[in-house]
Amino acid sequence: MTKFFLTILFLGFFLTTTYAQRPSQKEVTITGNVIDQDSNQPLEYATIAFFSKRLNKMITGGITDDKGNFSISVPNGIYDVSIEYISFKMRTIADKKITKNEHIGSFSLEIDFEALDEVEIIAERTTVEIRLDKKIYNVGKDLTVSGGTVSDVLDNVPSVSVDVEGNVALRGNNNVRILINGKPSGLVGLSSTEALRQLPAEAIEKVEVITSPSARYDAEGTAGIINIILRRSKLQGLNGAMTLNVGHPTSAGISANVNYRTGDLNFFNTTSYNYRESPGNSFTSTQYFNDGNFIDESRDFNRQRKGLTTNLGLEWYINDSASLTTSIVYRESDNENNTSNFIEQFDENRVLTSESTRFDPEVQDNKTIQYVASFAKDFDDSGHNLTVEFQVEDSNEDEKSDVLVDDFLSEKVFTLDAQTRILLQADYVLPIGENTQFEFGYRGNFRDKTTDYTVEILNEMNNEFEVNTDLSNILNFKEDVNAVYSQYGSKINNFSFLLGLRLESTRITIDQPTSGDFEKKKYTNLFPTINLNYELSDDENITLGYSRRIRRPRSFFLNPFPSRSSVTRVFQGNPDLDPSYSGIFDLGYLNRFDKVTLSTSIYYQHATDVIAFISFETGETVIVDGQEVVVIQRSPVNLATNDRYGYELNITYSPSRKWRINADFNIFKSVTKGDFNGVNFDAENLSSTLRLSNKYTLPGKIDWQTTLSYRGPREDAQNKSNGIFSANMAFSKDLFKDKASISINVSDMFNSRKRETNTITNTFESYSEFQFRVRSYNLSFTYRFNQKKKRTRTRSGFGGGDFEG
Repeated sequence: MTKFFLTILFLGFFLTTTYAQRPSQKEVTITGNVIDQDSNQPLEYATIAFFSKRLNKMITGGITDDKGNFSISVPNGIYDVSIEYISFKMRTIADKKITKNEHIGSFSLEIDFEALDEVEIIAERTTVEIRLDKKIYNVGKDLTVSGGTVSDVLDNVPSVSVDVEGNVALRGNNNVRILINGKPSGLVGLSSTEALRQLPAEAIEKVEVITSPSARYDAEGTAGIINIILRRSKLQGLNGAMTLNVGHPTSAGISANVNYRTGDLNFFNTTSYNYRESPGNSFTSTQYFNDGNFIDESRDFNRQRKGLTTNLGLEWYINDSASLTTSIVYRESDNENNTSNFIEQFDENRVLTSESTRFDPEVQDNKTIQYVASFAKDFDDSGHNLTVEFQVEDSNEDEKSDVLVDDFLSEKVFTLDAQTRILLQADYVLPIGENTQFEFGYRGNFRDKTTDYTVEILNEMNNEFEVNTDLSNILNFKEDVNAVYSQYGSKINNFSFLLGLRLESTRITIDQPTSGDFEKKKYTNLFPTINLNYELSDDENITLGYSRRIRRPRSFFLNPFPSRSSVTRVFQGNPDLDPSYSGIFDLGYLNRFDKVTLSTSIYYQHATDVIAFISFETGETVIVDGQEVVVIQRSPVNLATNDRYGYELNITYSPSRKWRINADFNIFKSVTKGDFNGVNFDAENLSSTLRLSNKYTLPGKIDWQTTLSYRGPREDAQNKSNGIFSANMAFSKDLFKDKASISINVSDMFNSRKRETNTITNTFESYSEFQFRVRSYNLSFTYRFNQKKKRTRTRSGFGGGDFEG
């Protein structure tokens, strides 16, 4: 509650100080009409924009209604007024002086036949923008699976993959930092994997893939950063979209993305509610070398997800050069995870000796609330600006499960997670001349997390549940990261560079009241970044990047108390775990020619103190159906080094405006060298990922899209996983003059998205299969109001501190 009042005081301070300085500026109403020159029919959703030459930016704008009329509130001034509609020639009124309410006329637009085909292609595809430190994918119709989630979208973005459990990886490396609008967000909360399955795909405007992050970004994430930018319109009036979806296995949802701007105020909201059942299964067969006995364990998962997510905000344009944005994010989910375990024991001749069942019904409640306030100030029209942001977030995740062994309640497990996170950030950008820019800033991330884990075991003597002190524990984890950075960029003819240096100071506290263990760690590091770009032509360039990154261990990795998924398998953290550091080199090439866009890169990463997971026998046994069974433990350790070499190729080919093909291929070799407890864990692994996407417009303007994905075999010192193939298919059609769309899609058509792994140690060998979710079907309907499909233009300049080559 104290943090809430601090937030209110912070907002009040900004409101009072900025409003006191706000100059008075009269607004007038400008009206008009737009029609088709040939048919004299009104053009709905035509765009009217008011551009100020003095400030070198668009001040306001709006769109026409179904009768072709527009009415827009405009501050007094002199503007270039543009009237535009897709595939029509633009009309412009130069140096229009606006001082009073005025009807500026009726405008007849002429069809632009030369641009007609080109516009249709651009409106239907995902375009990519290249910056010195990142690639920006503007999410088009072909990428967004209507009615799907953010996870579905990410699985279609080049360089990005999502595995069977929903974990996101960048170029095959799952240590990737996920941001929302450039910052950690309450939309992600405690579990980014679960949260990404709740966010609607329609909420995304673009995805930034940052494989060579500049100094502006956190150094966390050895693979790089994925930054998800949410939609937010700035057009006058009310506009947005709503999506309804149903599916099998049973799922249903509704989501809406709404913006309303009037004068200097812009209200925005993204809200979604969904219900989803996710059945899955797994199987593990283990043979112990000491006696030759086998244990087979089968699991069936039946997960139910009910979640509400909303992001409500207000953007206030204080004057022509300053704005204040405040928002509240609320996320709540009520989940059930019902897991059935069936354990069979065999002797060395595969003769059944015993069997037992275990049923684990888990109830999970998650709540996250986040308050955000940000202030932006443009000192002039050259990109000279200052942004300041304050963010506070509280998350709670409560889990409870009653474990039944052979249909008999024998165990109760409670996990209570509570986390508070505060973010303070300031960025200052100073242009020097026309093609040079200097930037510096500060970011503070402060996180407190408490995990209360309690296991109660039935005492058969008195038929009462008693706390198991060997498993029950409380972990208090605190992590504070203070960072300052600066970077300098310039463009000289066809050559651009961006040099940066970031300093991060980290303090970690591990407090284990149960055992009395208390430990503090502190480390300060420098993270240099270099990004170079050479333009061979307007459509062809070469890039070279270097960045130093860090992977900090999560609190779960540091907890010395064990947690278990079954009586025979446990996970135990390692409080002595250190962060892992890596240096990443990336050499890229981009060429656009005719109907083909080619993007390729060669990359190399060297990491030290690599965090890896090893499995071993604990020496402890448990009684299962009267038989002693050895317990297997899995824990994280710092292995010595890892070298990763890779090549990536992305090709987009558009034979016609109805047909588009995309191929994304990544091959990499991973070499790990290290020893732990006298055991050598050296391993080499050559793996690859391949994704082919084909989109074609059938007769009747029905869009047909098929995506084939293959993840190659992977291997480390103890585990070898087989390749995984999957296929998705979708059909979509626009209705009601493009105001609505209906689509149906099938995910994992052949029900083949399963992970198969062989594990070999000195004492046992096991084979396992895991399928997180079976084949699914989804039907969705989207309705757009006061929106239109529009062209995507390439941004230029240094806007917002993004340095471009």
